[in-house]
Amino acid sequence: MAEKTVSQKEFVKEWFRNNPNREIASAEFKSVIEGLYEKAFGKRFEDVDRQIRALNQEGFLVRIKKGVFKYVPGAEHHRVLEDFTQAERNQILKRDGYKCVICGFGKAEGVDLQVDHIKAKELGGKADISNGQTLCAKHNFMKKVSSQTETGKKMFIRLLEASRESDEPNKAELVAFCEDILEVFEKHGINGHIEWIDRK
Repeated sequence: MAEKTVSQKEFVKEWFRNNPNREIASAEFKSVIEGLYEKAFGKRFEDVDRQIRALNQEGFLVRIKKGVFKYVPGAEHHRVLEDFTQAERNQILKRDGYKCVICGFGKAEGVDLQVDHIKAKELGGKADISNGQTLCAKHNFMKKVSSQTETGKKMFIRLLEASRESDEPNKAELVAFCEDILEVFEKHGINGHIEWIDRK
């Protein structure tokens, strides 16, 4: 199927090219690709999911829904992920006063500053000055994990609501646990746009 010099990414691309216009779930393509790769090269394909994500970000694969992808011949396109040039980075830092636009700390306080895409480049955000902002390392990291913390907060809200309606003997402990976790979100200003009802 593949020559010995082919990269893992090219190996995955070749497999999808041989299976065009099909909506394929990860459970199917992972096991097949891993088996074919081991047979061809005598070693394990360590992370098929990572290659799939990369090919989707580049526009080679279409994501139909979670864990389901499709290759459409002729429709693939290469998405260029735009980075700021050093001159653009310097301009953004200067515009923002060499301070994090969220907390206001900067070089004077010994804070590591980073230039961030407001709209992520993985989502098509351009390397325009207007799409750049200065963030400290802490707030840049918090922005990157925001979607993960949103999922976590929503999960604890659902668990809290279910616990309040429960007839279980340990209801009070579970309610208190969920409320404590959600108060930590509030204390640190994480995902304040997701509201929950505190009945204390």
